[in-house]
Amino acid sequence: MTAGTTARKVARSDGFKGLAKLGFAARGTIYLLIGWFAVLLALGKRPPEADQRGAMQEVARHNGGFLLLWVIAIGLTGYALFRFSEAAFGVVGDAKGHEKGPRLKSLFRGGLYAFFAVNAFNLLAHARVKSQAGQQQQLTTRVMQNSGGRWLVGIVGVVVIGVGLALVVEGVRRKFKKYFALADMPAGSRRIVWFLGTFGTTARGVVFALTGFFLVRAAWDYDPKKARGLDGALRRTVADSDLGRSLVGVVAVGLIAFGLYCYAEAAWRRT
Repeated sequence: MTAGTTARKVARSDGFKGLAKLGFAARGTIYLLIGWFAVLLALGKRPPEADQRGAMQEVARHNGGFLLLWVIAIGLTGYALFRFSEAAFGVVGDAKGHEKGPRLKSLFRGGLYAFFAVNAFNLLAHARVKSQAGQQQQLTTRVMQNSGGRWLVGIVGVVVIGVGLALVVEGVRRKFKKYFALADMPAGSRRIVWFLGTFGTTARGVVFALTGFFLVRAAWDYDPKKARGLDGALRRTVADSDLGRSLVGVVAVGLIAFGLYCYAEAAWRRT
C-alpha cells in the first residue's frame, strides 16, 4: 500500500471524519463569540478583540475555559487537516471538487486554520503572542519596508476583497447547500439551516471585504497602521458614523448566525 493510498484511507476513516466535525463545531464556537463581541461593539461597549484570537483568549479567562480551549485547539487542528485532505484528494460534495480552484481554496483555508490552531496551542502554553491585529500590522510593516512591498499589500487587499465578495455571492446563491447530506437532515431543519447559512456567509463576506479595503487603504496611504484585521475593521466601521454602528450590529448578528450554521455543518456536512 502506497503512502498516498494510506493517507486517502485515513482521510475517509470514521475517526478522521469525527475530528473534522469537531473542527466545524470549534469554528462555530469561535464565531459565536466574535459575533457577541461585535454586538457589544455596536452597542458602544468595549469588548475583547473581536477576532479568532480574541475569542480564544476570552474562553481561557473563565472557569473550565482551559479544558474548552483544548477542545477548540484540537478541533481547529482537525478542521485544518480536513481542508488539507480536500486539497489533496478533492472537495467532498462538490461536482468540481477535483479541479484546481476548489482544491486551492481548501489549501488556503487549511493554512489559515492551522495558524489559528497554533495560536490556540500557544495560549494553552501561556506563550506571549501579540494580538491578531498586532500580528497583522507587524507583518504589513515588514512587507512594506521591502521594495514592491506596498504593491504586494495592496494586491493582497484586493484578493481579500474578492474573497469577501465571493462569500457574499455564495451566501446569496446558497452554494453551500451542495455540501450537506440532505438525506440525513430532518426536513424541518433545512429551512433554518439555509437561512443561517445565507445570512451568516453573507455577513462573513462583508467582514472580509472590509478587511481587504483597509489593507488597500494602508498600501495607498503607505501607512501600515491602517491595515486592520477582523477586529480592526469592525471597530473602524463603528467609529465612522451611526450608520457604521448599525452596519456592525447587522454583521454581528450575521456572524452569530454563521456560528450556528457551523454547528449544522458539524451535524450534517458531508465529510
